Amino acid sequence: MTVTTPAPPRRRWPSPLALGITAAVVALHVFAWNATGFSPAALVQGADGIADFFAEALPPDLTWDTVLRPSLEAALVTLGIGLLGTTFSVPFALVLALLAARATTSGSAAYQAARSVLSFLRSVPDVVFALIFVTAVGLGPFAGVLALVFHNTGVLGKLWAEAMEETDLGPRDALWVHGASRVQVAAHAVLPTALPQLVGLLLYRLDVNVRSSLVLGLVGAGGIGFLINQSIKLFRFDEMVTHILVVLVLVIVVDQLSALIRRRIGA
Repeated sequence: MTVTTPAPPRRRWPSPLALGITAAVVALHVFAWNATGFSPAALVQGADGIADFFAEALPPDLTWDTVLRPSLEAALVTLGIGLLGTTFSVPFALVLALLAARATTSGSAAYQAARSVLSFLRSVPDVVFALIFVTAVGLGPFAGVLALVFHNTGVLGKLWAEAMEETDLGPRDALWVHGASRVQVAAHAVLPTALPQLVGLLLYRLDVNVRSSLVLGLVGAGGIGFLINQSIKLFRFDEMVTHILVVLVLVIVVDQLSALIRRRIGA
């Protein structure tokens, strides 16, 4: 009995499309390398400067009256900026999300208008909003809250709209058939179905906004970021490290609380 050996599989070469995409990605990375001046050699040459920085920054300055207490107070302000910026954006984000979701709106004009507004608010960084409101209302946390309200409305509205579009359309269609209005469909079908996802996304944005409040402080919007900026300008790197450690504790606490609430909701 003759045993036939199967022929080895033919080697398949990449298609021209795959080769073109690979070449384009490589070309983009080469362009980015040159445009950013990426240089590992410069990092190695700057090792002495990095060592000097750590020598001045460590150990951190934990003086209570002049450093640690103001840092803790500013951290609470930073938390307040993130909290208010998230909370005050909720009604605006919810209205725009309902208009920007196919599950709750059938008018193309309202849908496109809501999507355009969300895209604009999302495309403008919160730091740019902060600079605008610092000019309008002056330095301080209020400018940071306003910046987060505008930017978070765009981001949260987009996330909520996508969550609504991914819900089960059965309850919505059933209400449509029985003559329910758009408000009734949203209130009794779409929102109850998407509520766990909406709350989870809200907590995620709160976590992000608390960290964003730190950056906003660097441009004059108050909070602990303002203290970090002052420490850098005065070359008090030991104070800067103290402020960063306080921020680290704040972020960990907010993250753990958000995770706890998400687990409760999931349960």
